[in-house]
Amino acid sequence: MNFTILKRVVTGLVRTRAMGRHFRRRAILEALTGSGVSNEVPASLAQTLTAAARSDVDALLASLTTHPDGLTEHEAEAIRERVGSNEVEQEKPMPWWLHLWHSYSNPFNLLLTLLALVSYLTQDMKGAIVIATMVVLSTLLRFWQESKSNQAADKLKAMVRNTATVIRRDPVEEAAEEARLYFNAVLHPKGPRRTEVPISQLVPGDLVVLSAGDMIPADLRVLTAKDLFLSQSAMTGESLPVEKFAQPRNPAITNTLDLENILFMGTNVVSGAASAVVVTTGSRTYFGALAQRVMTTDRAPTAFQTGVNRVSWLLIRFMFVMAPLVLFINGFTKGDWVEAFLFALSVAVGLTPEMLPMIVTSTLAKGAVILSRKKVIVKRLDAIQNFGAMNVLCTDKTGTLTQDRIFLARHTDVFGEVSDQVLQYAYLNSYYQTGLKNLLDVAVLEHAEVHRELNVAQHFRKVDEIPFDFQRRRMSVVVSERDDHHELICKGAVEEILGVCNRVQHGDAIEPLTAELLEQVNSLTAALNEEGLRVVAVAMKETSATQKVYSLADESGLILVGYIAFLDPPKESTAPALAALQAYGVAVKVLTGDNELVTAKICREVGLPTQGVVLGSQIEVFSDAEMAVAVEQHNVFAKLSPAHKERIVRALKSNGHVVGFMGDGINDAPALRAADIGISVDTAVDIAKEAADIILLEKGLMVLEQGVIEGRKTFANMLKYIKMTASSNFGNVFSVLVASAFLPFLPMLPLQLLLQNLLYDISQIAIPFDNVDEELIKHPQRWNPGEIGRFMVFFGPVSSIFDITTFGLMWFVFNANSVAHQTLFQSGWFIEGLLSQTLIVHMIRTRKVPFLQSRASWPLIAMTAAIMAFGIFIPMGPFAHYLRLEALPLSYFPFLIAILLGYVVLIQAMKGFYTRRYGWQ
Repeated sequence: MNFTILKRVVTGLVRTRAMGRHFRRRAILEALTGSGVSNEVPASLAQTLTAAARSDVDALLASLTTHPDGLTEHEAEAIRERVGSNEVEQEKPMPWWLHLWHSYSNPFNLLLTLLALVSYLTQDMKGAIVIATMVVLSTLLRFWQESKSNQAADKLKAMVRNTATVIRRDPVEEAAEEARLYFNAVLHPKGPRRTEVPISQLVPGDLVVLSAGDMIPADLRVLTAKDLFLSQSAMTGESLPVEKFAQPRNPAITNTLDLENILFMGTNVVSGAASAVVVTTGSRTYFGALAQRVMTTDRAPTAFQTGVNRVSWLLIRFMFVMAPLVLFINGFTKGDWVEAFLFALSVAVGLTPEMLPMIVTSTLAKGAVILSRKKVIVKRLDAIQNFGAMNVLCTDKTGTLTQDRIFLARHTDVFGEVSDQVLQYAYLNSYYQTGLKNLLDVAVLEHAEVHRELNVAQHFRKVDEIPFDFQRRRMSVVVSERDDHHELICKGAVEEILGVCNRVQHGDAIEPLTAELLEQVNSLTAALNEEGLRVVAVAMKETSATQKVYSLADESGLILVGYIAFLDPPKESTAPALAALQAYGVAVKVLTGDNELVTAKICREVGLPTQGVVLGSQIEVFSDAEMAVAVEQHNVFAKLSPAHKERIVRALKSNGHVVGFMGDGINDAPALRAADIGISVDTAVDIAKEAADIILLEKGLMVLEQGVIEGRKTFANMLKYIKMTASSNFGNVFSVLVASAFLPFLPMLPLQLLLQNLLYDISQIAIPFDNVDEELIKHPQRWNPGEIGRFMVFFGPVSSIFDITTFGLMWFVFNANSVAHQTLFQSGWFIEGLLSQTLIVHMIRTRKVPFLQSRASWPLIAMTAAIMAFGIFIPMGPFAHYLRLEALPLSYFPFLIAILLGYVVLIQAMKGFYTRRYGWQ
């Protein structure tokens, strides 16, 4: 196997926990996209699949201990107990001990552990205990938060779980003894039935029914197929759909992926219909085998993860520069290199943002739970940040702008006159098709009176079907009427139907489709479109009763019989939702396969100004440069294929936008994968739900507004912690450098510095629950590590001004100016440093005046107040001597209040200057 290609396959499977455990299958599929994967899987698996492909159907079913009518519930349960659930090994929740290890094994905790070990070896037991406490606290908090978020995510995931359609054979029911004695009851076996079961519950031997839009839930052997085309691009890199057959055309194929009657887990049905038997499940599938072989490399980080990593490494690099500097200054000026070394270690600990993983996880998890209450299910936690950063939303028309309650408004002949015959043909087409029934079919089938009028069950029999696909944009069924002739009934997009028609029906007469008549047809359908009606053309032809199999070639020489026109009224909530999204800086672009006239009318009705309409035929000939311009200048794109939608999304991303795409059909799957954030609904086809990051339980734009707001709140709270930590740590180290250069003793002992850092970290725990200013959620927010570095350098030294003021206060006013009085000096700076650090939480969380114009949440206020009170108690209480601190005179506290007030005033002034010059994120 080419491991250079496949090393990306199990992206994040082992190390991506709360922020991606439910996104792994999509991660694997994306990692494989564009990769030419060889068939080097375990030989036993290759042999199993090849044997299944070449085996006779009856023999295969016997080997799988199944039945042509499927398994019974009892048989399926017994097999599941033996082979396990249909889950790839890495998708199963990790055991608690492994999760605990992963919660510990981040760079910050490993660094702190090293520092604790050094403290222990240098006989600094108190320092080692405090550092160890920080590690344990960070690890347990992260473990607890991730466990909670995983449990919440499991519950949310269950709400949108994909299912498969299987055939179940009910067991023969034995009558109870009493029934045999008194009633002589004989209960007969029930026939096979179709039922939906969770994909994880499939077992080898299950019979699966497939149609367009279905994900392949396991490795399957095809039993029957009709024009079955699959997308295997995620496995092979082949962009074109691959046709599969019940009987292979080339039995000599040896490459596993090329087997013509084997369907692989993780691929999806593009068009057609089939039935198949499950051969292998879970980790025994081709997909599972690849996942197991390549579990050493993480997924390429998202923009969100990259931003977090950059900030983390910025602080770590800063630590590697400052800690040695502190060591050498104190070593040379004080002469005690051991003490200087311990102090430098404490500074290094102070610069380590050990709470960052916990803050990020708990903030994202909180956002996901809040969104779930608003009917938004988050499949991948870090997608929440992309939700907040999104500045362009591409959406389909049906069900989003409109009510998704399509009803049949008209059924007319070619010349616009009401025609029941057209409705009858359309009904037969929708009734007998076995593929993906869309809302148009549902609307047609609501006319049950046609079923009675035609006596469908008695007079008609289905002969064959030519399924829908997005290239032809039409589908046909062939029915036998009273077994004396066949009728091929075709319905689809007007222009596509006209392309295969050469005649029209006019009353009882058949006329040729002339240029003049074609122009009349186009004018009539355009008029219907301008009324907001979606027009579908209906055509037919009679064929010989002897023909048994039909293909695309038979869709020719048809007779146009008329049109069915549908109305999908706009939602009342659409206009205010569009206005709200625009107010939050999100531009909405409509991407639809529908007619441009219908789309334009709906846009006018919902108040979305159309900046020109671009058609799929135009996109076909656009260069990349022209495409980049078109997506910026226009907001309505009509008559699109799946490839067109994907190209539009990629063009917007290339232009620097964070793009969301909302769709629920099989034609939306490529664009959902290409978008920064894919949004679907729980009623979507399997492949759309699998490709999405966010699942809506209620389709509409209004709920998206709530998601955008929550995403921005989540991002803002994470950014608060990073800014607070970066600026506070920078200021502290700057103060340490100044004090180390001029004081004859350490400004604070290593143990005291570690304790101060621990208390400050605890005060940050409530940040995920903080309020966010309205101004911060009005505009899209994105990572900017350069801005964070500038913020750190700008605000960090401000705290140093008041630290140095405190040094002067303790040195000159309270005469703590000798080694004998260093404890008093250290106690004074311990309190001032902790209180100023804790105050920075409230100062930097908003650009407004804290407490007056913007107030923190009560949990954050309570936590910071408790830490400040405890920080004062430590030197003033009975345990001060254990930490080599001492009580401060009461005259110290008026000075402390003045220093803190000065700090608050200066920070507020600096915020105003910074905001005017750089803005506030």
